[in-house]
Amino acid sequence: MSNTNEHAGDLFLAYLRDKLPLVERALRDVDATAMAAGDVAPAADLDRYLYGPLAHFTAGGGKRVRPVLALLGAEAVGGRAEQALSSGVAIELFQSAALIHDDIADASELRRGEPCLYRTEGEGLAINAGDLALTRVFEVVLGDTSLEPERRVRVLEELVRMERHTLEGQALDLGWARDGRWDVTSSDYLYMIEGKTAWYTVASPLFIGAISAGADEEAASGLIELGRPAGLAFQLQDDLLNLVGDADAQGKDFRSDITEGKRTLAVVWALEHLAPEPRAELVSLLEAKATDAADLARTVELIDLGGGIEMCRDLARKLADEAQERARQLAGCGTITTEAADLLISMADFFINRRA
Repeated sequence: MSNTNEHAGDLFLAYLRDKLPLVERALRDVDATAMAAGDVAPAADLDRYLYGPLAHFTAGGGKRVRPVLALLGAEAVGGRAEQALSSGVAIELFQSAALIHDDIADASELRRGEPCLYRTEGEGLAINAGDLALTRVFEVVLGDTSLEPERRVRVLEELVRMERHTLEGQALDLGWARDGRWDVTSSDYLYMIEGKTAWYTVASPLFIGAISAGADEEAASGLIELGRPAGLAFQLQDDLLNLVGDADAQGKDFRSDITEGKRTLAVVWALEHLAPEPRAELVSLLEAKATDAADLARTVELIDLGGGIEMCRDLARKLADEAQERARQLAGCGTITTEAADLLISMADFFINRRA
C-alpha cells in the first residue's frame, strides 16, 4: 500500500512546475496566424474571429498535466524532454478542442473562471476555433523536423488512436444524457471514462512521449497499462471533488455534475444499490437539473446513502495503487528509470489527493 499522505504527490507537483515554462513557451511559439502573407489576407479579422480566440483559450490552461506527461514519457525512457515537446503541445491543443466543444455540448457557463468561448464568441466561431485546434494537432507534429519522418508518423498514429478513444467516451456520455438513460452500469461508466479521460490524460501522453524519444514500443507499452488506471483515478477524484470538494474553490462549478444530470460512477453505483423509493427520488432530482442548494445537498445525501461516494474513494485509491505498482515493475525491468518511477508513483498520489 502506498503513502496516502496529502504531501505524497509533491514530487510530481514540483516536476509539473519545473516543466511548465518550457511548455508555455512552446505553446506560444505555435500560435497560428493567417496562412496568406502580406496584404492579401484580412489578418486583423482572422485574428479576431479565429486565431486570437483559440490562442486566448489555450493560454488559460492550468497545470498542463498532459503535455508535461509527454515530456516525462520521453525522459522516462532515457530521452530528452525536448524530443516530446511537439507531441505535448499537440495533446494540449487537442485538450483545447475537446473543452471548447464539450462546453457547447453541455451548455456550460464557465471554463477556468471565465465565460465559455461559445458564450463570448458565439457557437459558430467557437466550433471553428475548436476545429482549428484539431488541425493544429497534426500541423505541429508534421512541422517538427527534429523528429525523423517515421517517428512523426508513429506519433500521429497514436494521436489518432487517442482521439478515437476520447470520441467514443464522449459519445457515450452525451448519448446517455440525451436518451435519459438511467440503466447505465458501473462497468459502462468505467469504459466511458477510460476512453474520454484516461487515454488522453495519462496513457497516451506517456506513451507518445516515449516513442517520440525513440523508445522500444513493445517495452514502452507498459506506460499505457500504467496510464489507464492512473487516468481512471484522476477522473474519479474529479467526480468526487464536484460532489463533496471545496465549494469556494470551485465556485459555480461546484455540484454542476448534478445540475447537468451526469452519470458519474457515484451516481451509477448509488442507483444500482438504493432501494426503489430513494432511487426514484435521486433520478427525479437529477432529471430536474437541480440548482437549489438544498436540492443539491439532498442529491449528495442520496448518492452517499447508496454507497457511491465511498465506493469512488476506495476505487480511486485501488487504481492509484495499481498504477504505482506498474511503475515499480517498469523500473524493475529497466523499461523506465527509477527517477521516472518515483515521479509516476507521486503522480498517482497527486491525482487522488487533489483538492481542486
